[in-house]
Amino acid sequence: MDGMLSQDEINALLSGMDSPSDVSDIVEAAAASVAEPEASGGAELDGSLLTEIERDAIGEVANISMGSSATTLYSLVNRKVNITTPVVTLATWENVLSEYEKPCVFIQIKYTVGLDGSNILVLKEHDVKVITDLMMGGDGSNTDGELGELHLSAISEAMNQMMGSAATSLSTMLGKMIDISPPEASLVDLTAFKSGGDIAEFLEGTFCKIAFRMQIDDLVDSTIMQLYPIDFAKELYNTFISSQGGGDTTEPAPEPAAPQMSAPSPAPQMDMSQQMAPQMDMNQMGMNQMGMGQMGMPQMQMGMQQMQMPQMQMGMPQMQMQPNMNIQPAQFQSFSNDFNPMQSQENISLIKDVPLEVTVELGRTSKSISDILDFAPGTIIELDKIAGEPIDVLVNGKFVAKGEVVVIEESFGVRVTEIIK
Repeated sequence: MDGMLSQDEINALLSGMDSPSDVSDIVEAAAASVAEPEASGGAELDGSLLTEIERDAIGEVANISMGSSATTLYSLVNRKVNITTPVVTLATWENVLSEYEKPCVFIQIKYTVGLDGSNILVLKEHDVKVITDLMMGGDGSNTDGELGELHLSAISEAMNQMMGSAATSLSTMLGKMIDISPPEASLVDLTAFKSGGDIAEFLEGTFCKIAFRMQIDDLVDSTIMQLYPIDFAKELYNTFISSQGGGDTTEPAPEPAAPQMSAPSPAPQMDMSQQMAPQMDMNQMGMNQMGMGQMGMPQMQMGMQQMQMPQMQMGMPQMQMQPNMNIQPAQFQSFSNDFNPMQSQENISLIKDVPLEVTVELGRTSKSISDILDFAPGTIIELDKIAGEPIDVLVNGKFVAKGEVVVIEESFGVRVTEIIK
């Protein structure tokens, strides 16, 4: 698959060769296959459309997305699901034709929020049948018959949930909201299209192919593909690099650092204390010269009293501001036990014109999904009621009466036999 020959394969080839010329032919063929691994479809691919770094980044994004999709598929089919690491290559329509010969299912996924573009998921017809059967409660062996609308609807719903979880993973990884529209599934016979442009415009030339190996227990072991337009693949790469901080690496100049380093925060405090110290000394010297040193303590005490008195005066009114409230028990008017039938009839007459839905129920039964899918004209459904047993009459879904079926001219009717109280 990768263009390389193992030692066992080389020994097996050499054991069947009779001459050195045959060996050289084999070696030249192997070298040619290694030199052009992506040209298996006969078309020449321009490897410069996606660099190795871009392919690795796209592969990492696809790996994380499909990892969450595998978990979602497990919850749908209740079977062990394994999706391997993706392989990102460039491809053309001829490459797809060489790998998917039988009719396959194309699922188109469009991004509506966060990304601008679409991609196509390609599944094999057998894989779709197995997944659909498992979703319907089967064991995955019911794969006979043609692929119909039921299969396409089921796989569309499965892909909607799978790619929805993948979009959620992308949102977390890329750091912005990613959303998709409901996927559209269609059965495509690849041999009927000479050019991929008839299916999707970007399939006309070279596009990005992401191949996964999907395993579901021992029921499915095949390769699924995601096809990206080159422009969308590059947009995905640029968004991924930007989210990882790999965009503009130029760091802005640390402008706030300069004022913080040059601001002399301790100096003003020292200067202020030094400026206040001479003023305090001058006041003390004046007080000592005037003989007021002995009056310092009474002045301080009076000052404290003056400071405390306003606080006490402000606190006292708060305690006395509560008004006197007169609390009395509540009194209610007593209800009269007198009942006026005429008044009740008048109230009921207000709603007599309200329409109610009357339903006559012949019987009920329970069926599995597989039984319901087998319904066809002529199918007989057995109910839980015995022949001749009264049928149920329901008003707005509430069981109110029982009755028996009668025929009035050309219509069915119900004769009420019992009122349910």
